[in-house]
Amino acid sequence: MSTIDEIKAKIDIVDLVSEAGVKLRHAGRNYTGFCPFHDNKHTPAFVVWPESGTWRCFGQCNEGGDIFKFVMKREGIPFKEALQKLADRAGVKLESFVAEKPEVKEAYDHLRELLESAIVYYRTHLFNNKDVLTYLHEKRKLTDATIETFGLGYAPHGYDNLLKHFSSKGYSQQDLIDAGLLTVREDDVERSTSNVQRTYDRFRNRIMIPIRDENGKMAGFGARIVDPNDIPKFLNSPETPIFSKGRILYGLDRARKPIRAADQAVIVEGYLDVIALHQAGYENVVSPMGTALTEDQLRLLKRSTRRIVLALDPDVAGQKAVLRGLDAARSAMDREGELGFDARGLLRNEARLQADLRVASMPDDLDPDEIVARDKDEWKRLIENAKPIVTHVMEALAVGQNLNDAKVKNQIAAQVLPLIEDLQTPIERDTYRQALARMLRVDEGSLTGNQPQGLPAKRRPRGTGQSQQGQKAPVVAINPTLKIESYCIGVLFRKPALLYRLDRKLQEFGLSPLAAEDFEYTDHQQVFGVIRMAVEQDEKDHHHYVTTHLPEVVSEVSKDLLAQTEALDPVDDKLLEELLARFLDLRRAYAMSNINQLRFMQEEDQQQGGVNLKIYQEQAVQFTRLLNNLDQAKRKLSSKRQM
Repeated sequence: MSTIDEIKAKIDIVDLVSEAGVKLRHAGRNYTGFCPFHDNKHTPAFVVWPESGTWRCFGQCNEGGDIFKFVMKREGIPFKEALQKLADRAGVKLESFVAEKPEVKEAYDHLRELLESAIVYYRTHLFNNKDVLTYLHEKRKLTDATIETFGLGYAPHGYDNLLKHFSSKGYSQQDLIDAGLLTVREDDVERSTSNVQRTYDRFRNRIMIPIRDENGKMAGFGARIVDPNDIPKFLNSPETPIFSKGRILYGLDRARKPIRAADQAVIVEGYLDVIALHQAGYENVVSPMGTALTEDQLRLLKRSTRRIVLALDPDVAGQKAVLRGLDAARSAMDREGELGFDARGLLRNEARLQADLRVASMPDDLDPDEIVARDKDEWKRLIENAKPIVTHVMEALAVGQNLNDAKVKNQIAAQVLPLIEDLQTPIERDTYRQALARMLRVDEGSLTGNQPQGLPAKRRPRGTGQSQQGQKAPVVAINPTLKIESYCIGVLFRKPALLYRLDRKLQEFGLSPLAAEDFEYTDHQQVFGVIRMAVEQDEKDHHHYVTTHLPEVVSEVSKDLLAQTEALDPVDDKLLEELLARFLDLRRAYAMSNINQLRFMQEEDQQQGGVNLKIYQEQAVQFTRLLNNLDQAKRKLSSKRQM
């Protein structure tokens, strides 16, 4: 998820518009009010769609957009200023839009080069150590090809082997400290007057696993013990300028495309589990840095899929872990040394990210690599049978319990009902209450009317966007047209020259050329504006023009757009047909939405005397004609494809 998407997810457009002085009233799933941009106050012609986070005026100004466009129009400021205002409101930092200084980039590149050299160093020691190689081959069932692909290595015994090796190659002690390869002795950390620090190799007698960021750039290492008596079992690189364990997922650089192809991401606990599963053909698997699973990591996955499965071992997924997580009520899974399970934190993240989080428990105390070694297809079945978080909690709490005991029923209900109340939709809440009532064999009314003692009776107010903890809950749902819109602008970003041909095709069908108004979101309009300028100039290559003239404030959005369009049809004619079909779909969805809203507004206006009825009828006729033209164009395009 880009920073712009994060801002949209954290700001309720209904609150934003209301605070601007627009009195909104509920009208079905939407809100209506008087447009703040002109003086007509007879009939509410201003509509807000909370699910998509957009607005539109059907009156005099006839404009619309998202939260950024609203602030831009109301305050008369450019997109960059609106972005900063809304980022401040949402509590989102815009650090990603600050240009990286050349000297900083050079320093980071220097660290990555050092880490790449360390891979070679550790790899050489691995192939000189038969015992560790045997462990990887026989115990972990890894092939030489897999070991090579993932760059596995071995850190030898000793406290200064790495220091001596890289010092001889011209690297300074500080370089090695900055890269996280050396550790400063504790009694030297607080010294401020000493110019010479005493250090030792951070990784010793461990299997070394290179960790790359989502773009494949080296960031650090994960290290697993060889001697079972050593502690800790896993050791990561320390926090460095290029390694932040809360912002990286192991294996994501290789898993991004498989995740998109499967439309599902699976999170496991160990790095070697990820490697074994990739070797077995399950390449949509990643792992956090051995400990915490953060919202930032989930956002990385959300860029590729909203369907995420946590594959947890029985200790982490079982009753004790569930109870521990419920009691702690943490906002993230933060138990050192294991993946952890925090149901309420997961549900909050699921809601904030509009994701679908599920839990799959590993059977027979087996690790994922042991499961695929026993039966490759078993892993597939386990993931397919993953259960929603609330269902998993209910079943985990019921294991080994006497469900005929009234006190046991009361205790389980007291743990589960707060989770159910945390859910975002009435359908989900009702469904899980019914499931809980069936499991406990009680009347559903006893769960809603007479709640267990000590259980908060207060329910989250509907439509306010407030969670029980007082934090803003997301109200922006996934707009069905957003995915199409992102894809279309992403294709044009990659191949701006297609815009000329696309305009001609639209004109052949009697439709207007593409314009910024074809895109509902301001950031997409910004990108399209540059694409349009690119094809209207002859000095530079179109794509080069776009990449060099793109406003810095949408640079992160552009990365997401490119990521969504990695696998395009190499034949431009086929790609053009697909793009044309999708733009027709976008315009059709836009026309249908407006027709439906205008019908509703006509009914309201008739009840109030019909002052604006003629205006709404004329607009409805225009959109109906547009709809008919689009349908004709779709039929013509379909017949051409079949020829």
